[in-house]
Amino acid sequence: MYASPYDAWADIYDAIFSYVVDDIPFYLEEAATHGEGGVLELGCGTGRIAIPLALSGVSVTALDSSADMLARAREKSAAAAQNLTLVQADMRDFDLRRKFSLIIIPFRGFLSLLSADDQIAALRAIKRHLLPGGRLALDIFVPDLNMLVQEGDVPFHFRDVTDPESGKRLIIWNQSAYDAFSQVMTIRTSIEELDDDGAVRRKLYRDFALRYIFRWEMSHLLHACGYDILHLYGDFRKSEFIPESSEMIWIATPSA
Repeated sequence: MYASPYDAWADIYDAIFSYVVDDIPFYLEEAATHGEGGVLELGCGTGRIAIPLALSGVSVTALDSSADMLARAREKSAAAAQNLTLVQADMRDFDLRRKFSLIIIPFRGFLSLLSADDQIAALRAIKRHLLPGGRLALDIFVPDLNMLVQEGDVPFHFRDVTDPESGKRLIIWNQSAYDAFSQVMTIRTSIEELDDDGAVRRKLYRDFALRYIFRWEMSHLLHACGYDILHLYGDFRKSEFIPESSEMIWIATPSA
């Protein structure tokens, strides 16, 4: 297995994204309602979603391309181990030799696929792993047209976080560039770790890329790959998708 670009995130991922909790109840409800045939999570990272699902009693298979992220998930998942299987594989091309009633891709994981060919390959692999009547649930953000035209070389303050495990104070800065031709945004995240006096103890840089997707593009992509769209929500409370929505939460099932 090749080295994943997300290996470098394994030791800091949980601290930086500790604020992301709104989606956990949504995926817990989806699993409780539709996960009787097993749940497959793609892009599971350090287990932020997979571990709560497994602790709820659902049988979860969690897949990621990063060995380091999976190692971190394994460290955290002792209490959930009997319901959790961790697999290193690529969501574009995997064969688990079984099917699931629910497959999920939380927290913009689908956007890590940087070309239409990659997206199509993943959706086809997912379809091969869904039971009849099974569901695919994934969330992506609504592209912000103002962000797409901003200067790419200007860092902006993203948020302050406190590492829930170590108590370390972290200042997060993002610097984004947008390629409108390929619809790929590249993001450099700068992480400043402060000491007790508020001085920068160390500074880390991590880079990643996402391919942003517009609403009707995603709709056509799902239909072209043989899915019927069951729902499009505008937030994790299952609100109607409206012009002001900043999230797109798609629920689809293979076409009959």
